[in-house]
Amino acid sequence: MGLSLTKELLSKGHRVAATSRTVDVFKQFTAYEDRFLALEVDLKSESSIESSFNKTIEKFGNVDVIVNNAGYGLGGALEELTAEEINDNFEVNFFAAVRVIQKALPYLRKQRSGNIINISSIAGFAPGLGWSVYCTAKFALSGLSEALANDLKPLGLHVTNILPGWFRTSFAASDSIAYNKNHIEEYSYLREHHEKMNSINGVQLGNPDKIADAFLELVLSKNPPVNLFLGSDALNRAKSKIQQLNQEMSDWEAVSISTDFK
Repeated sequence: MGLSLTKELLSKGHRVAATSRTVDVFKQFTAYEDRFLALEVDLKSESSIESSFNKTIEKFGNVDVIVNNAGYGLGGALEELTAEEINDNFEVNFFAAVRVIQKALPYLRKQRSGNIINISSIAGFAPGLGWSVYCTAKFALSGLSEALANDLKPLGLHVTNILPGWFRTSFAASDSIAYNKNHIEEYSYLREHHEKMNSINGVQLGNPDKIADAFLELVLSKNPPVNLFLGSDALNRAKSKIQQLNQEMSDWEAVSISTDFK
């Protein structure tokens, strides 16, 4: 997703500072040297992130849009996962975004403008089976995005939580997914949902090359959405979840209001 976004933005004439664990992945963009900055960044290191912003400002003079895109899936029942597996997933899917935003805000606050785009997942709104911790990390990122949208609006800053469905990227490939090392037989029914992840690779509905246009429309809007579902599959899944929530609230309304003082 990040590579597609970079490619499309550069082809449309925009300036891009892109981060990765290794700059080798950016060799295809050498022709855009005047508008492109490749940054090797350790998202677990505050100093590494801060250095990337310093280099970006040095080259381009300002920063307008922050896109937090790092993430990987973690399959397994909660009972099967180790503390290390859980912590590592949160480090990448949630805390990396926290660190990037904290280092970005001094620049955005000073200029009183800018957009922060956090790429969560439809799983961070309507979770599926077999991905409890991944869904939780994405719920956390979605919650952070909504809270920040309120906090930062008086400063002229916009925050949008992106909830994509299936896009034809490498996310469903083995190098973007981790699975529980411990196995408990009673949770074997979750394995079929992990197999679905493998079978969908290469036939996902979403086109990653169309994401850039959606993001450009978003940042050029005077009133960008706080939540944006990308892909018809994500939109339909969200509608089903909202319908379910409305039904539950209606069914349990009497209990909800029964705890008020009379």
